[in-house]
Amino acid sequence: MSAFARAAVASALAVSVVVVIVGGSPGRADAQAPAATAFPTAMVHVERNATDNDYEVVFEVKGADDGLAELTVVSPDRRTVVAFKAPDASTLGIRSFRFESPEPSDLKALRAAYPEGVYEFSGRTSKGTQFTGTSTLTHRLAASATLVRPGPATATVAVKGLKLAWKPVEGVAFYSVGIKHEESNVNLTALLPASSTSFAVPDGFLAPGKKYTLAVGAVTREGNITFVETTFTTEK
Repeated sequence: MSAFARAAVASALAVSVVVVIVGGSPGRADAQAPAATAFPTAMVHVERNATDNDYEVVFEVKGADDGLAELTVVSPDRRTVVAFKAPDASTLGIRSFRFESPEPSDLKALRAAYPEGVYEFSGRTSKGTQFTGTSTLTHRLAASATLVRPGPATATVAVKGLKLAWKPVEGVAFYSVGIKHEESNVNLTALLPASSTSFAVPDGFLAPGKKYTLAVGAVTREGNITFVETTFTTEK
């Protein structure tokens, strides 16, 4: 799936979390275990590549400054779908995770493997701090955007003054636009409100005679994204 589309969704969505008190004896306050801390990021969503006609479920988790030595995600039907444990404390744990399912074209199979509902996240840092959170997965996806400009992938575009355009999509929370040049690993990502149907590429970003990948994603309020991809080449 598109890396710039993923980054856009992760940075723009609010994540629901729940703080759990770890049970202790009902005696003195100092005998009680501390409350678990809410994950800064704990989310699950569906991504659809309308160009390739495939789907995937993505889990993204970030802890605080300390790395996580353990991480578990439990599905609504009580299956453990993610289980991580650092093999040795000397690794300092892992601070950021991104887990991606396979990318089948059969949406029914993906829905069965990852049902709708609340997914529970729990973790422990290398220093013993407990983290917890929840994220609700839905299977609702927006329709794909129809690109108006640029035209066919065989066409060339001007280096300056390029304005991307697409037809509006119903039921979106925002759009994610990404442009990437693979060889140089140069990329641009923009998040645009649901009312947007165009984006002006900043002058100076595109280089002459280069081939770029363009992705336009339609993102629902739940964070699910449907994106289309194409390529264009700049004039020399």
